[in-house]
Amino acid sequence: MTLDAEIRITRDRFELEVTVTVAPGEVVALLGPNGAGKTTALRALAGLTPLTSGSIRLDNSTWDAPPNLFVPAERRAVGVVFQDYLLFAHMSAQDNVAFGLRARGQHRRAARDRARIWLDRVGLADHVHAKPRALSGGQAQRVALARALATDPQLLLLDEPLAALDASTRLQVRSDLAHHLSDYTGHTVLVTHDPLDAMMLADRLVILENGAVIQAGPPSEVARRPRSEYVANLVGLNLYRGTAHGNTVDLDDGGTLTVAEPAQGAVHVAFPPTAVSLHTEQPTGSPRNTWPVTIIGLEQHAHTTRVRLDGRPSVLADVTPATVADLRLQTGVLLWAALKATEIHTYPA
Repeated sequence: MTLDAEIRITRDRFELEVTVTVAPGEVVALLGPNGAGKTTALRALAGLTPLTSGSIRLDNSTWDAPPNLFVPAERRAVGVVFQDYLLFAHMSAQDNVAFGLRARGQHRRAARDRARIWLDRVGLADHVHAKPRALSGGQAQRVALARALATDPQLLLLDEPLAALDASTRLQVRSDLAHHLSDYTGHTVLVTHDPLDAMMLADRLVILENGAVIQAGPPSEVARRPRSEYVANLVGLNLYRGTAHGNTVDLDDGGTLTVAEPAQGAVHVAFPPTAVSLHTEQPTGSPRNTWPVTIIGLEQHAHTTRVRLDGRPSVLADVTPATVADLRLQTGVLLWAALKATEIHTYPA
């Protein structure tokens, strides 16, 4: 019972083309910047936006196959958790969860009994009669999840499910959501722009940019081998394209790096900002890459400072507050960047 979706949608000057496959019990995250097409893909799976071409199939059922077949949202076995949860303000938590069951024709008493069971499963047995305004953000999210799962959907769609939460709540709710998803045997598609949500909740990532898939794979593989600047920024890596000649890589945007593992032809070169050290004079000693750079920006990141450096290549470096003070770092300062060859990861472009 695999979900197979070939989604192609043309609207005005925007074109979306994405293939999504989801196995039973698997969580696939659609990750990308605003305007990449994530929500459009989710709406297509939900039956809210018809395909221009392609198809959506789950097991032996076809939900969309233009131009002759389109199954509307209410006839698809789909549960949806929206970004703002869309709970009915005048209904109790119990009645919110029961709503989907009642809409599918279940008797009121049976629907409310099942709603109580699901509220207990998500840890809200004591909030059965609470209205949405009396719930915290995390509790409202769990009510929305219970409402989506109570109908036994074959496909669960999560649209930025943690975006409405504050930072202090997000960590716990993310952990709770991961637990509930691990118990769900259906197919889950998560839409998010937050890399941490995707890495923590998904078994596989599909990265979208400008309506197209630019990379897909397990989170660890995507993090280790980013294939675009957007993905590299998400996972916090410096990324370059170049041409390898043994242990030397000539970078497309200028500069040359020495790498530990020899390669040939077109490659990606990646390394973390923590691997870059900064010096007032050109370092000597152990073999390493060194090149002159100029500071063009500094950003505070938790307990480190991220330094943006112009050079060949331009690079990001993460340094400690002590380094900022010792080197008197500020915009316009000229420095030397150093990078050990063993810190560089090279893979085919």
